[in-house]
Amino acid sequence: MKLKGDKIHHHEIIKHETKKHVFLKFLLIFSVFLIYFIFITVEYGLKDGFFVTMLTWSFFVLCTPIADAGFLLDFPVRLITRIRMFFSESIVWGIAILLNFYTFFIHPEIYTKTKLLLLFQHILAHPFPFWAIILLSAVGTFMSIQFGDELMDKVRHSERNLYKKQKHKYKFIGMIFIMGLAIVLGSRLEQRVIFKYF
Repeated sequence: MKLKGDKIHHHEIIKHETKKHVFLKFLLIFSVFLIYFIFITVEYGLKDGFFVTMLTWSFFVLCTPIADAGFLLDFPVRLITRIRMFFSESIVWGIAILLNFYTFFIHPEIYTKTKLLLLFQHILAHPFPFWAIILLSAVGTFMSIQFGDELMDKVRHSERNLYKKQKHKYKFIGMIFIMGLAIVLGSRLEQRVIFKYF
């Protein structure tokens, strides 16, 4: 796999249907992230609001099999440096892991701010069986981010050969993720833990 993709000109982002799709997706994710940050900052103040927002972002990076959270960094990095999103997603995962390593051991009280972060803390604190969620998420994320790279490399959706070849594998991984999540969170003991948070 090439480290860098083709150079992208600004007019292509709006003109090409594939790049326009990626750009609109980025704007939507960025808008949701910004609204959430504003809401959390009003609730907890700037410092804690920043940490809560970043930890929530890291939850979606590490615990969902799609690359949407990491896409907030992958897309602008691809535009500026031409580095393929597959490689920048590795850096995104590194940032998410380091952020949680620091918070988990130095400021664990941040996880108590929201129910989602309490659940995330529980996942992180119990490697077996919960890290299976993170493992399945990694497989799904790095497969889906290749589709994002392909969107940036092609002009029309009809040219997306990788997506056509791999979409069934990705859907299968998504199905395994959902089944695994249901099994891992489905035991009576874990149900009591989850219901306590929600």
